[in-house]
Amino acid sequence: MVRTTPPRPLDVAALFPELRDHSTTATRLHPRPGAATPADSSVGGPLLWPADEPWPVCTDGRDHEVFDLLTPATVRLKRRIYAAAQARADATGVPYFLTDEERTQLPDLDFSEPTSLLDQPIPLVPVAQLYRRDVPDFAGPDGTDLLQVLWCPHLHPDDGYNPRVRLYWRRSADVGRTLDAPDEPAVVHEDSLPTPCVVHPEQIREYQYGALLPEDLDARISAWEEAREDEYDYQSDLSLAPGWKVGGFASWSLSDPQPMDCVECGAAMTLLLAADSGEWEGRDGSWKPVEEPAKASSNPTDVVIGRGYALYVFRCPTSFDHPPATAMQ
Repeated sequence: MVRTTPPRPLDVAALFPELRDHSTTATRLHPRPGAATPADSSVGGPLLWPADEPWPVCTDGRDHEVFDLLTPATVRLKRRIYAAAQARADATGVPYFLTDEERTQLPDLDFSEPTSLLDQPIPLVPVAQLYRRDVPDFAGPDGTDLLQVLWCPHLHPDDGYNPRVRLYWRRSADVGRTLDAPDEPAVVHEDSLPTPCVVHPEQIREYQYGALLPEDLDARISAWEEAREDEYDYQSDLSLAPGWKVGGFASWSLSDPQPMDCVECGAAMTLLLAADSGEWEGRDGSWKPVEEPAKASSNPTDVVIGRGYALYVFRCPTSFDHPPATAMQ
């Protein structure tokens, strides 16, 4: 099903024409739970992975920030139980509740698998697979048409207490025989295991984060906002889309803007992908697609970054071989 971002409440570039010089396109992915295949673009879905290429692993062991450890099977069971309870409530109007049988299937709130399970290599988990044909803002080396994003399903203190990301660009026609099923990690941090989703890409236009605009322009936008009495503002409603997206700009809502420079060459990096804890704000945020059911979850991937933020993945504009960088905002 197509997902369409509602028109912005007003055209901010018509009010401040200089913003057109500080704009770019982004592709909202609109991930929604579904059965993607390796031939599809997806979030958390199966990857077109060569059978003769080792599946990547993390070997940081107990250097991870350790939260409650659960098996992937337990995480999926919890999500099925909670989804069934929510579906009952939505269908009947009866307040949300869990049956006695459902409660017995759930682990105790303080349950955790042994930390010793982190001592073995930890297979990375698929985060996103994006084909050039599906994503107008796809960026990759010449001759490639496929980007695969994986991360370690545990938090790395050295990476801002985020999952550590790895990127793979491929030419899909060269893959040949594919891996049937990759190894799964023995245990995961629950919020870092995406629910498999199909995507519904939509290209939009974004405007730069306010504090990164020329000082005079940012000041005039701020003064304009202060003079208004409605609920819309530049940052939340008129410039930067929330949710999973490719390209566009990062929103530095948690900290002041940070320099994102390549560790290899020092070049200022550009936003490659945003993995977000929510697709819109509140029950009926202004970025909620017009086709979205009234009671749809704003977090269909079940990924939670920090306390509900986004993880921005940046790439070097001079070489795709240089490592990515991440920031939680």
